[in-house]
Order: sequence, then C-alpha cells, then structure tokens
Amino acid sequence: MTDSAAAVLHDGTTIPITLHGGGPALLVPARLEPYPPAEAETMRLWGGDPDLGPNLVNGLAGWNRVIVADYEGHRMAHPAPETLTPANVAADLLAIADAAGADVFGYYGYSWLALSGLQLAIRTDRLRALAMGGFPPLGGPYKSMLAVTLAAHSASTSQESDPGAAPALDAEPGDWDSAGIQTDPAQTQQFVTLYEALQDFDDSAAAVPRDLRRLAFAGAEDRIDYGPKWGGVQVRIGDPLTEHQSALTEAGWDVQVLPGLDHLGAMESSVVLPILSKWLQKVGWVRD
Repeated sequence: MTDSAAAVLHDGTTIPITLHGGGPALLVPARLEPYPPAEAETMRLWGGDPDLGPNLVNGLAGWNRVIVADYEGHRMAHPAPETLTPANVAADLLAIADAAGADVFGYYGYSWLALSGLQLAIRTDRLRALAMGGFPPLGGPYKSMLAVTLAAHSASTSQESDPGAAPALDAEPGDWDSAGIQTDPAQTQQFVTLYEALQDFDDSAAAVPRDLRRLAFAGAEDRIDYGPKWGGVQVRIGDPLTEHQSALTEAGWDVQVLPGLDHLGAMESSVVLPILSKWLQKVGWVRD
C-alpha cells in the first residue's frame, strides 16, 4: 500500500512524502525517482548505487510503514543557506514524521543524513530506533567536514564551479580531486552553516535516550584524503567506529565495521538492506 503526503519544512518549502507498506513507522530520507540513464551510469562508474532508494524501500516495506522523503534532493533544489542548522534539520525530520502521521518512528540515514539522525535523537523522545550508516556517533569528523565544505563553497563561488557540468568519467572511484564542483553557492553554503553549527558539538556527551535502539555501521576503509582543492584534510569515518567500538557497545550501540568497504561501498543497497533488516528484527522492531 502506497500513500502520499507533504510536509512544510522550517524554511516554508514543501517536501513530498510517500508511505509504503505496513508496520512500525520507519523514516528513510531517500530518492525514489529514477536517475536519467547517463547519470545512473556515471554513478555506477564512481561506485554509487542509483537504485539505492527503491531497493531499500521495497526491501523494508514488507514489515514497516516506510516514510520516504528525498530530503537531500529537496535541499539541493531548495537550499537553506543561512538556516540549515542541526536544530532545523531535526525540526524538518519531525515535520515529515508529523505529515506521515507517525507519533513515534525509527530512522535510517547515511553520511550527513546519519549525522542528522543523531541530532534528531537528542532533540526528541519520539524516536524509537536510530540506524546511522557512514558517519560515526562518536569521534565524528566535524572539523574536517567543515574544511571540505568551506573549500567546496569557495570553489562554487569561483570559475571552478559549473553546476551543469557532468562528473569526470575517467576518474577512479574515490578520486575526489578529479571531481568537479557541480553545486552553486547557496547549495554549498547550507552545509557550511550545518558544520559550523556543529563545531562545538561534543558527541561523547550527546544525550541519546537510554531506551533508544541504535545501530552504527561503516566501511573499514571509509577514509578520504582530500587534496588542497578540497581543504587538504582526511575525513575518517570507519576508523573512529573501530577505535570507539567498545565504548559505543557499552553505551548501547550495535556496531558493525565492514571489512574492505569504503564510503560508497558501504552505502550500496546490497550491503545496507541485510544489515538493517537483521538489526531491526534483532531489536524487536514492533509497534510500541
């Protein structure tokens, strides 16, 4: 069963929502719209999964009420350059849950959308399960991500940026120095705003509700070395998860570090769907 709804976000823009299946509510910020064939092929060349959203939703909707909203796509189409703060991101996710009629719900996000889930968890008692992929809940790379987003914003305001350009096809997966800047200043500024607001965030003291079911996973090889063009920093995702695995487990997290996988590899639906399905069943994901 598929239904539709819409939510008004903190900046007054409206995001469409679709609801799939039946069971406990699970919010998944994903794209269901098919990518154009050329763009999908480019994603595959870079190690991405253009069928990620549909595969996740189809796999989870058999026993969840999956709430789907393409929050990242919405923010690229409707940037919030001055107001994309952690509090407003959390408010947006709650607005989506409200529009879907979910008083309590679970959440899965990857990369910055995982970070968003952590910010949501410390701001509401409505979240019952949190699955974070591709971003560690402890030892998060907030400073290095600010450097990367500042570099991207600087490039987007110069002649280096060409929003209409296609990604380089001859680059190796993970070769970010060969990637062009395809975002405009408003799009990049919103992520500068987000990471600037997180510079004082102490994830070791994050007040995650004690009864929250929680999962964190990442590829063991998820670390990216950015050249000067991107801020000259290393963004470490898998390493902090490994280093803090014992502490996270003691704090109630289920932790999975995936051997041989990098950031894009651990994001693929063939990897994520089995992890999510087994974990949700393990923690007794049933309607409260």
